[in-house]
Amino acid sequence: MNETWMQVIALFLANATLIFWMRSESRADWRLMDSKHESFRAEMGILLRSIQEEIKDFHARLCTIEERNKK
Repeated sequence: MNETWMQVIALFLANATLIFWMRSESRADWRLMDSKHESFRAEMGILLRSIQEEIKDFHARLCTIEERNKK
């Protein structure tokens, strides 16, 4: 009887350890994905700002060309 309880306790501890390990790995994966997501958002912000600057510059050049053609 004592041996059976030892097996049940060992099985319970093994399962509990496995659950805690999977949870910690999952948290680590979430942290990694969060950092990648923030990095991607920062890169996209820089890209969008450069695109906006290019659009403003293009618009200014286009207005200059229109003014020249009107004269």
